[in-house]
Amino acid sequence: MYTKKDLTIGYAPTRRNVFSKEDALKYKKLIYEKIKSLGYKIVGLEDVNDEGLIRSDDDVGPAVKKFKDNDIDCIFSPHCNFGTESAVAKIGSQIKKPFLLWGPRDEAPLPDGSRLRDSQCGLFATSKILQRFNVPYTYIINSRIDSEVFNRGLDNFLKASNVVKSFNSLKIGQIGVRPGDFWSVICNEGELVNKFGIEVVPFNLADIVSKVRAMLEKPPKAFNDTFNFVKENMDVKISDNDLKSIVALKEVLKNIAIDQEISAFAIQCWNSLQDMIGVVPCLANALLFDEMIPVACETDICGAITAVIAQAADFNNSPVFFADVTVRHPEDDNSELLWHCGPFPYSLKKEGSKAEITKHFVLDNNPPGTCSWEIKGGSMSVIRFDGIGGKYSIFAGHAEGTTGPKNKGTYIWIKVKDWSLWEEKLINGPYIHHVAGIHAKIAPVISEACKYIKNLCFDPVQPSQREISDWLACRIDEI
Repeated sequence: MYTKKDLTIGYAPTRRNVFSKEDALKYKKLIYEKIKSLGYKIVGLEDVNDEGLIRSDDDVGPAVKKFKDNDIDCIFSPHCNFGTESAVAKIGSQIKKPFLLWGPRDEAPLPDGSRLRDSQCGLFATSKILQRFNVPYTYIINSRIDSEVFNRGLDNFLKASNVVKSFNSLKIGQIGVRPGDFWSVICNEGELVNKFGIEVVPFNLADIVSKVRAMLEKPPKAFNDTFNFVKENMDVKISDNDLKSIVALKEVLKNIAIDQEISAFAIQCWNSLQDMIGVVPCLANALLFDEMIPVACETDICGAITAVIAQAADFNNSPVFFADVTVRHPEDDNSELLWHCGPFPYSLKKEGSKAEITKHFVLDNNPPGTCSWEIKGGSMSVIRFDGIGGKYSIFAGHAEGTTGPKNKGTYIWIKVKDWSLWEEKLINGPYIHHVAGIHAKIAPVISEACKYIKNLCFDPVQPSQREISDWLACRIDEI
């Protein structure tokens, strides 16, 4: 789980000798101070030469070494004047991390007609050489440092870099096999390793249950704290013994996630767990989501990957909820129910919605452990990572919370511009009924991240790719 403070930016400002050295140095400092003020770690090139600016191919080797030694996550190469395109492109091709290309907008020519920087002109040159070197890059429209175009583009790029960083270190804990009837969650574990380096770590459900029983015999402080939190904040309609089993499951999974650096879990939530300890894990999942450890239901590996991507796209500032795309609104053609038995984070509960812990209302024998509350509305994104036949993509769309009939379980009604477009894309793509939702508009972030993840295509519905590009360039205000 990476936050803003964990992202390290390789700062590679550049200039060309035939333009103003003084102006280039001025902008190098102004841009650096702007990024530093946002709270990111920056690795500059002050010890590469006497200016800390990329000026020639002689700077490539030392800059690459500096960046690799500091394990940077992305490169930002502002063109403080025209820049040195060959050196910049060579650095990008050797580092192979997300690459941001931008230059501050040029001032008016001096009274004698001469120009100090020609930054925009250099950007055209560098973009061509980056393509020659097969370096994917992000471009922010030539703009001023204090402009909304720059602020919006920089924030989007750095969040996308966090998605790439998170995606490239994914370890998914698989707890039990998928439910037999759920063919929809079948995934190709070998393909995930070969294409993306995603590691799936299997855990035998019996071993997990054994750890739960051991914790129940000698509960640690963290167990007692969680148990008391649930009793104090929720209307618990199940026995204390059943609640203790669920809380122990949550703490066991949290410990495994920390000890083995598991990014997220995919759990067989029925029926073996009920046979072994008599509960469903919905409450445990909800509590883990609130601690930024996503848990996908029904052993949905791709669903767990989706949840990590969604969290990373907002620097893990907001918990994700994992939902079924369930039914259309009975009165609004463009509204849909996102629902599941009870894994939505408690922190997202809508004000005034009662939080109940009760028994399952669908499964046989009604095992205890489901949650019941409506979550808050507002702006949000719905995404899904999935693939079939070796082709992988990410579905993404923006929605708003809306009102609708009460449901059992955890739920929210969402409203979109045109639900028929969403339904067609979900049906015709390699997707299923499981999605991750987050209270942030992350489609532009996912779009940018997909540039840097080989074998992964961005598949937007609303906003479209054109709308995303227009928003980043401030041609439109909302998406």
